[in-house]
Amino acid sequence: MLIALDEVSKAMAGRKIIDRLSLQIARGEHLLLLGPSGSGKTTLVNLVCGLLTPDAGSIRVAGEAIDDPRPGVRDDVRRRRIGIIFQTLRLVGALDVTANLLLAQRLAGRPRDRDRIEALLARLGLAHRSHARPRELSHGEAQRAAIARALVSEPDLLVADEPTSALDDSHAEAVGRLLIEQTDANGATLLVATHDARLKPLIGRSLVLEPLP
Repeated sequence: MLIALDEVSKAMAGRKIIDRLSLQIARGEHLLLLGPSGSGKTTLVNLVCGLLTPDAGSIRVAGEAIDDPRPGVRDDVRRRRIGIIFQTLRLVGALDVTANLLLAQRLAGRPRDRDRIEALLARLGLAHRSHARPRELSHGEAQRAAIARALVSEPDLLVADEPTSALDDSHAEAVGRLLIEQTDANGATLLVATHDARLKPLIGRSLVLEPLP
């Protein structure tokens, strides 16, 4: 199993968000995490990515403890194992697209690989935008740049948080297919957290979360 959660619980501001959740996701599998606002999708994503630690239970990614209480350990596992596409994209505004990807490689402890960057940007239709800064990109181009940044270090796990929330039907489907295509090309596991049921036909396995009482 690439991801293994065992009896995980998490409370925020005195309210229990996740309660004794156990979940396994295989290497190369796609999982859609569905649920309304307040159901715990983002909390669960942040737990899997090591941005939060559980109050109880354990979480392992590729056999490594992503729930280690020491932030430096969690940061190291995340850099080496996980690519994240945040809802707000979070590209570094002062850097062009290529420099954003080079930075991602460096932070993951990978050698600078411009050939891989060029090939990835070409596959995503961004070769002609390699020297553009984020503010010069359209929303769709920025999304693809964020996907490229998350994939450039060949992570074991790609996590996308609400990647289609602001998109119409055709663009939502295109982004969903792009995530699947790129993770499959890299042999990565895909975890998508969303309230957008339009992705359900594309990603066969889904887990629906509901707000806890």
